[in-house]
Amino acid sequence: MFKNTFQSGFLSILYSLGSKPLQIWDKEVEDGHVKRCHDDEIQSNVLEVVGSNIQSTYITCPADLSATLGIKLPFLVLVVKNMKKYFSFEIQILDDKNVRRRFRASNFQSVTRVKPYICTMPLKMDEGWNQIQLNLPDLTRRAYGTNYAETLRVQVHANCRLRRIYFADRLYSDEELPPEFKLYLPVQKA
Repeated sequence: MFKNTFQSGFLSILYSLGSKPLQIWDKEVEDGHVKRCHDDEIQSNVLEVVGSNIQSTYITCPADLSATLGIKLPFLVLVVKNMKKYFSFEIQILDDKNVRRRFRASNFQSVTRVKPYICTMPLKMDEGWNQIQLNLPDLTRRAYGTNYAETLRVQVHANCRLRRIYFADRLYSDEELPPEFKLYLPVQKA
């Protein structure tokens, strides 16, 4: 999808304020919903993914299941709200041995498990809004002993609220981020 695109800086694959936040995504919803709603904490529209079973309610990118993202940028960042419910997300990558591998992070798992094609990891989230940053080359090297080549797919399961999902060429401080990539929390009135 982005394989023949020049990639540097930031590459956003989901922005809740966009006119069509799920334009390049597909959704699977069973006993739940995927909808845009207003988040009172940040006074902004967000994408809410909620379901009674996290396996059967999710969004996946790219929408075409036979397509791949082809994103070579090394850092994945999710701006996500902790809903105090079960939540997981998964990234499928290609390594330098041309093997497809997956990383799955979930807030209900307590230990990391590495199998030949999937690495499952615990996810510790703070209350409210979180910025989850994954160093994909480092994860690939430590889990599989191979080198990260590109990201093929991103899948986000219930239960969460999303503001943005993007890839970056490096980690940026808050001061370096473009304004539309920042999560502005309203000023508390005394």
